[in-house]
Amino acid sequence: MTVLIFANGDLKEMTWIRPYLATATAVIAANGGSQHLWRLGHLPDLVIGDMDSLPQTVRSWLARSDVPFVSHVQEKDETDLELALLHAVAYYDEDILVFAAFGGRLDQTLANILLLAHPALVQRRIELLTANERAWLVTAETNIQGEIGDTVSLIPLRGDVLVRQTTGLFYALKDEVLAFGLARGVSNMMTSKLATLSVELGPLLCIHTQKRWQR
Repeated sequence: MTVLIFANGDLKEMTWIRPYLATATAVIAANGGSQHLWRLGHLPDLVIGDMDSLPQTVRSWLARSDVPFVSHVQEKDETDLELALLHAVAYYDEDILVFAAFGGRLDQTLANILLLAHPALVQRRIELLTANERAWLVTAETNIQGEIGDTVSLIPLRGDVLVRQTTGLFYALKDEVLAFGLARGVSNMMTSKLATLSVELGPLLCIHTQKRWQR
């Protein structure tokens, strides 16, 4: 079981999301993320944000079903996605999956990725998903499940990261440092259907890209 959060980024083809909706503990829309759920025909359990990017058709759809709103003023320090994530970790124990976190404005995309390192979120399993990729923060150990030939990129987010060991990756790392600002960890490749990674001095952003989507 997972908590799903819909941000207001790009989300074109959406059929791949339906299985996640079918088993979700809760579905939260971060402001304009409600539009994606409207297109999916799936009501959120909650809408949170400053409500500045809700078309009237979507707002009426939500109101007819009495979907709760947690409204914030536009002049605030947090983004709508940040507020949704903080709400999710405060009220739910399940892993959190975030959809439509990318696309559109570059500053929003970068901020959404860096939210994984938020002090209140860093100890929770939060994944940013697209149809072919998923990204999450590694602070200790993680497993990567996929197919042989899938791409795995490891990117330090805050200073250098000591990689204790990897398994199942073509470029093996053992007691090696991935330096912040260098691209050494990009485009590794899975050599088995299960890869493992353990780190110290994190955090490390792990991005898994499915081979069948690569070009």
